[in-house]
Amino acid sequence: MGNILRTFCHPRKDSGEDVQHELQVIQQPGPLGPHGVTAETVGYAALARDLFNFEITGKVPEGLDSYVQSSKVAQSKWYSKLHAAWKTASPPPSNREEAFQLVSQTLKGHRKADVEVHALQGVWCLIGAAMLVILQGLLSFYGLGPSTGSTVPVNVPLIGVSVPATVINSGESIAVGPLPKGVQYELHTLPMEDNAVADGDTLTVYVDTCNNPREAAAVPSDISNAFARWQTAQLQNDRKTVESVHKEIKKAGYKVLETKDGKGVLAHRYRVRLRGIDAPESKMPFGPQSKAMLQELVQGQSLRLLVYTLDRYGRIVADVFCKKGFVQEILLKNGACWHYFAYDKRPELSKWEEEARNKRIGLWAEPNPVKPWEYRQDNR
Repeated sequence: MGNILRTFCHPRKDSGEDVQHELQVIQQPGPLGPHGVTAETVGYAALARDLFNFEITGKVPEGLDSYVQSSKVAQSKWYSKLHAAWKTASPPPSNREEAFQLVSQTLKGHRKADVEVHALQGVWCLIGAAMLVILQGLLSFYGLGPSTGSTVPVNVPLIGVSVPATVINSGESIAVGPLPKGVQYELHTLPMEDNAVADGDTLTVYVDTCNNPREAAAVPSDISNAFARWQTAQLQNDRKTVESVHKEIKKAGYKVLETKDGKGVLAHRYRVRLRGIDAPESKMPFGPQSKAMLQELVQGQSLRLLVYTLDRYGRIVADVFCKKGFVQEILLKNGACWHYFAYDKRPELSKWEEEARNKRIGLWAEPNPVKPWEYRQDNR
């Protein structure tokens, strides 16, 4: 593999202080990434070490199965390609960013046969989507890109609606790295529609089934067949059939978005309950303003959802991220909702609520705001 790999895997016996410096890359204390090296070197050092080990043993690293869903045979093919790419790179990667670029460029061109996706093989977009998820999983495993121990600054914005809330410019940050404990899966939505917000803590979103292998594999066969009929009718400009088939698709919780090429996009509908917060009901004081805040925050955007569970109403319970940051944080700091402590005991949520209380903004401008859960209980 070359000297760069051996630097991370084996100390040299002839270099004195240099040996100690190199060993510190692996042994220095501090926050650890998934491979037990420091957050500053996890992507570069761990990948170099694993490729060197693969050259010797032909084995992929343990723990990778938790990040990607493919067989050991398929994983070995990836590492063989990465090993060859690293070995022929001139110069080889010398930092996290260069390692990230090498992995991304090498696996983006991976052959279809090496992506082991068997369900719904007739869905033309599934292979590309599967490879994207594999790439994301592999990058997360190594902490490539932003460090798993680093943070990305997120400013809490002013919500431009007529409510008694002020600008809260926070120094809070959102950690980038492996999914938080308890997260079952991640979704990325299509751009939010105008009527997507039901109230201050509930959304309706759509997810492209073509760009998510989990979604593609879950599409019922009758809906796949209906979508194929829709595409045929669309290409033939048979509007009557297009509309009737679309009604059938919508009844099952899906919809088709028309595209210029006529193929359309099959999207899955989800109702989303924002985890850890409870906003005033629509008939409560500040209920309309809370809804308007959320609407202003997410309208027209593609959102990132970290899904924890399903509630008794069939809604997915999720942390929601927009381009301005963590949605629940923004809402709490602007006094748009309560921390729903009974269902989510994360201390940062209480902290953000307390900040709004102390500044008497949003719903906290009222002298005695009613808790939404108590309001619901009293009005059953």
